[in-house]
Amino acid sequence: MHTPFLALLVLAQAASLALGSAVPRAQAESDLERLANLAQQAFETAQDDVTSSDNVQRGGGSSCTLSKLSIRREWGTLSTSDKKAYITAVKCLQSKPANYPASVAPGAKTRFDDFVATHINQTLSIHYTGNFLGWHRYYIWIYEQALRSECGYKGSLPYWDWSKSAITGLAKSPVFDGSATSMSGDGVAIPNQPDIVLGAGLGLPPLYLPPGTGGGCVTSGPFVDMKVNLGPVALDSPGGISVSNPDGPLAYNPRCLKRSLTDYCNQKFANATSVLSLILTSPDITTFQMTMEGVPGSGQLGVHGGGHYSMGGDPGRDVFASPADPAFYLHHAMIDRTWWIWQQLSPNKRQFTNASVGLTRTFMNMPPSPPATLDDMVDYSYAGGPPRRLGDLMSTTSGPFCYVYL
Repeated sequence: MHTPFLALLVLAQAASLALGSAVPRAQAESDLERLANLAQQAFETAQDDVTSSDNVQRGGGSSCTLSKLSIRREWGTLSTSDKKAYITAVKCLQSKPANYPASVAPGAKTRFDDFVATHINQTLSIHYTGNFLGWHRYYIWIYEQALRSECGYKGSLPYWDWSKSAITGLAKSPVFDGSATSMSGDGVAIPNQPDIVLGAGLGLPPLYLPPGTGGGCVTSGPFVDMKVNLGPVALDSPGGISVSNPDGPLAYNPRCLKRSLTDYCNQKFANATSVLSLILTSPDITTFQMTMEGVPGSGQLGVHGGGHYSMGGDPGRDVFASPADPAFYLHHAMIDRTWWIWQQLSPNKRQFTNASVGLTRTFMNMPPSPPATLDDMVDYSYAGGPPRRLGDLMSTTSGPFCYVYL
């Protein structure tokens, strides 16, 4: 870990001290209502921005209008037919051949795998870097566009509101209840698993997480027969073991989708109070992002890690191959929504300023790299979408985008 990154860790750690704790149900429900009010305020602000005369073409030539505006909604609010349409489109993407040549990514067999391979290849330049938020915003948008243009999907990318499942429990969440309209549920229970141990391999104070209620292949829902083809690369497994595919991260390694739902992680790190505190107490984008991702060695996962480790299993606990779980995209839509709400609270200051003050271009600045800037380009290889300037990805209603959250 290198300066200036150490200074950023201190700053973000101070901001995260109030996070990372389970909260009483009454407080969680009250904070959930406050979040809903903030989201409504953000929704109205974004609509005003689209219709305002000064909505200049600041994001690479935006033509976003109210008539074109797409609204992303929470999974539990969708109708049964809308949920099934989304699931059908995801399975369609999993049935189409990959764009990646076998010589580049032999394990990428489907269009769905194209997104996994791209994330694997770029993981060390898109986490704990200045482009984390912008890169993933465009990434899930490209995925959404693929569902539409290649699989006939008519809706928008939905999101998983972790603050709701932190109250109900994951098994009762419509995202993970294992029904025909879910992202599939828990995996087969594996008894007597030791804790997940994070950080020790990097010489950091260890963080111990319960292993969850599953561990094996998912047992119900639309993705019960799905194959995960790529990875693992660095799968955090019970007992502090990191598992990787000995043939390489992009080699063909078909296996079932595994989950180990972990309410502890959801309720402690991604509850309504955590989200609300992140939005209301982050004075700048650097603090916001570092708090969201979880300060390494601080005992905090942030809402980002809290969501990933709530899913558990393989590939849920693998930062590289995690997009191989279909729930990844709902999780990162919530990441994007949280950033969007924060931006809309002060849109003139938070939309188009430098996205990466103090952050660099490599994971935790290892190896040391130049500061990231809004002129940096993002590229998604065979997943699709033309390369974009990071500065063009700051607003959801300019550049290539025309969407808001509700």
